Amino acid sequence: MDIKGKKILLIRLSALGDVVFNVPLANLLKENGAVLHWLTSEKGFDIVNNNPCADKVILAPVEKWKKEKNFFKNFIEYINIIKLLRKEKYDIAIDTQLILKSFIWTRFSGAKRRIVSSSAREGAIYGGNEVIEPLFNDFKLHAVYNYFKFAKYLGLDTTKIIRSLPDIPDVVKESSDKLLFDIDKTKKILIISPATTWNNKHWKKENWRELISKIDLNKYNLIFTGAKKDIELINYIKGDKKALNLAGKTSLKELIELYKRCDILISLDSGSTHLAWLVNHPLIISIFTSTPKERYSPLGPKHISLQGELKCQPCHKKKCPLNTDNCTNYPSADEVFDALNEIERNLY
Repeated sequence: MDIKGKKILLIRLSALGDVVFNVPLANLLKENGAVLHWLTSEKGFDIVNNNPCADKVILAPVEKWKKEKNFFKNFIEYINIIKLLRKEKYDIAIDTQLILKSFIWTRFSGAKRRIVSSSAREGAIYGGNEVIEPLFNDFKLHAVYNYFKFAKYLGLDTTKIIRSLPDIPDVVKESSDKLLFDIDKTKKILIISPATTWNNKHWKKENWRELISKIDLNKYNLIFTGAKKDIELINYIKGDKKALNLAGKTSLKELIELYKRCDILISLDSGSTHLAWLVNHPLIISIFTSTPKERYSPLGPKHISLQGELKCQPCHKKKCPLNTDNCTNYPSADEVFDALNEIERNLY
């Protein structure tokens, strides 16, 4: 199908990693001539706003609504966004969220063609009038290629992955300069981002501590990133190592700028890992526990993704079905350190 000149609404509200994995889809649609608008929430807004992947970004302030809990005020804002969408007269709406919170946006977007997947949950399938094959029915297929199924349905060539980033203002670059002011410019930058959302996507803190103890600070500036709530974990795992702890001190755009300057990132199946992949600069070592590395690992031959070999892995459950969280013990600290040594050979 020729989509040149067609106005397309992409509906993907969250989470950060999934917004990242939708950027190649948005770029593919634009490369084929579409005018691409993106409806997102606060979690994804800074990724897609002022990003070449979208001609226009509409914010659905879902997190604000949850926090305020003002039903009447929130409902009015909700209706106003729907009115705004309908004024755009979209040719196509694509729902990649595929749950209840995206159903209404899709259903009442006013788009002539509303495309959803048969794997939609919570009644979201009824938001569409065209249904494509299931998404995420195979742990082996990467998330980017799952979202490309929408492009395939539209007859597009999906062999090309195009990454893009939002514009980074000079003020963010200047603040990043200040954050890194005291580092040794003769050494490489190694960032550790040791936390994520689900408990069983974490790696055992004892493993982290053992890994950190092996890192040679004659080679690296050691930097930790994360949220403010991760400071206690970081203080434990760094031990007596000299390190720069930036947890709770960076905005998303500052984090993008840090990754542009970083040489190696060690992280989990997390927004940090996926964001670094989008930046397309640091070499990434990603540690997977309960989730499938084939689906979420950074694409590219030089990155390294590690996972244990337990029979129950990957379960892709937020809570361990066996109530053991055994997968969070693996891989070993030695395996991750060996991966670091391997990555080093690509740097020096």
